[in-house]
Formats: sequence, C-alpha cells, structure tokens
Amino acid sequence: MTRRLALVGLGPGDPELLTAQAARVLNEVDYFLVADKTAQHPGTADLIAMREAICDRHVTGEWRIVHVPDPERDRADPADYGAAVRDWHEARAVAFEQALQEHPGDAAILVWGDPALYDSAIRLADRIVERGNVDVAVEVVPGLSSVQLLAARHGLVLNTIGGPITITTGRRLLDDARTGDNLVVMLDGSLTCRRLSDPSAWRIWWGANLGSPDEQLVAGQLDEVADEISTRREEARAARGWVMDTYLLRRASHIVVP
Repeated sequence: MTRRLALVGLGPGDPELLTAQAARVLNEVDYFLVADKTAQHPGTADLIAMREAICDRHVTGEWRIVHVPDPERDRADPADYGAAVRDWHEARAVAFEQALQEHPGDAAILVWGDPALYDSAIRLADRIVERGNVDVAVEVVPGLSSVQLLAARHGLVLNTIGGPITITTGRRLLDDARTGDNLVVMLDGSLTCRRLSDPSAWRIWWGANLGSPDEQLVAGQLDEVADEISTRREEARAARGWVMDTYLLRRASHIVVP
C-alpha cells in the first residue's frame, strides 16, 4: 500500500510563519521525521526544540517525532565536492528509508525554510523512491524561506527594476560577484563577502537566525559594517549554539535613490 511522504516547509522557525497548508498537512500525517544532528553538533538540539514548538502550536491532536540520526558529512573541501555531497545524500536516504520501514503510516519530513531552496529533502525523497524499498507518494509543501524573511525585515525588494537576482553560496560568491550586481548569498560560514576586492562598491543587507527571538540584522556599506556583522554573527551563534545567516549584496552603482 502506498504511503504518504510529505516534505513540509516550516519556514525559518517562528510558529506564526507556518502556512495554513503546512499546518493542515501536519495534522493529517501519523508522525514527523527529523534529521537529528545532535550526536555531532549538540547545539543543534535547539533546532529540534523549535520544530517541536511549531508542532505544539499547530497540531491539534497527539503528535510524535521520529529522530533520524544524520550521517556525518565531510566538512573539509574535497577535490570533488559534488561527489562528497552525493555520498552524504545517499547515506541520508538509507537512514530515512530505514525509519520509514520501522514506522508504518503516513509521514512528514519537517524541512527548515522551503524544500526548494538549498535543501536536500526533495533529492532525499527522490532517492528513496528510486531505491524502491518503501512505497511512498511524495508531496512538497512550500514554506517561507529565509531569503523572503530577510527582504521583509529590511523592507527590501530583492530585484532591481527589470534586473536579475543571483542566488549563490559563499563557496561561489567571489566568482559570481565578478559578473553579478545583485546577489543573495546563502551557506556562507566564513563571510566570504569580506574578501571582495572592492568592498566599498557594495551595500549589504544581512540577517542571522531569522524568525528566532534573537535574530540579528545589519545593513550598510560593506566596508563600513563588515566588522559589525562578524561580531553580531558570533553573538547569534552564542545565543543559540548555531547560526544560520543570509544576505543580499547589491553593487552601489545599481541602487536607485528616490
């Protein structure tokens, strides 16, 4: 019998930012699957607690979370980054598949933010289907992303008039900044923007732990606020035991002053 596997975008963590569709699906499945990273990173227990707070707020009956130990990923910079990530994704697929085999019924994977943006949940579900060991029908429920919340907190329109947006990572920023003028940067654990050759030519809008009570926001000319961002980033990490941040970089020459 085919079972339901819903990939539910929870948004950035604030229970008020969960969509009505996501709340409905959470009330329809039998249990929730959560990747548990606490064995390797104890500070991430808070991320599970925030998911539990969302369930407490929105699920009307009893609910349960199945913790799936997350395989450790090699965080070094391997020669073949893509292969290293694919190996990690395969290990995750095996772990979630085992959890589905051990727990009958319909399930939802609780996804931070939105499943479509820098998250592996959709690839994970696709691989589970491909492996063929559990019979599941996958559905994707979108969630508010940190990029959208960043724009809202700073009162931004992400695009310039008729202009493109490049969504990239810290790993690619220096290359993409050579040709891009309007860049949203994610997964940048080392604030790569500080290594841009012309920081005075850029304006930055930055946010960390968006949607949490201790979120941090900084905006200004990059060379003037980079040190403050670094300090506030460490404050956010200290407050939660983890930090997730994103920022918009826009070349100053492309900023229209009313």
